[in-house]
Amino acid sequence: MAGDWFVYIVRCADDSLYAGVAIDAQARVAKHNDGLGAKYTRTRRPVELVYVERVGERGAALVREHEIKRMSAVEKRRLVGTAGRS
Repeated sequence: MAGDWFVYIVRCADDSLYAGVAIDAQARVAKHNDGLGAKYTRTRRPVELVYVERVGERGAALVREHEIKRMSAVEKRRLVGTAGRS
């Protein structure tokens, strides 16, 4: 659907996780890998898309992104299915 927003999580080269919002998560990940994404990911490239959640409106996506960013590392890894990964 046009206008749907997504929350996405990428795994950075240092194995950290970064959450963001976008209409097109794949295009946003490409921007991160081109060094044009968030400041956090610029020095942690390449990044790999590991989680996408369709949220709907932009406001709802920003709220969900905030919820994810407040999660502990263990909770985030559980969300993306890598709970046992170090």
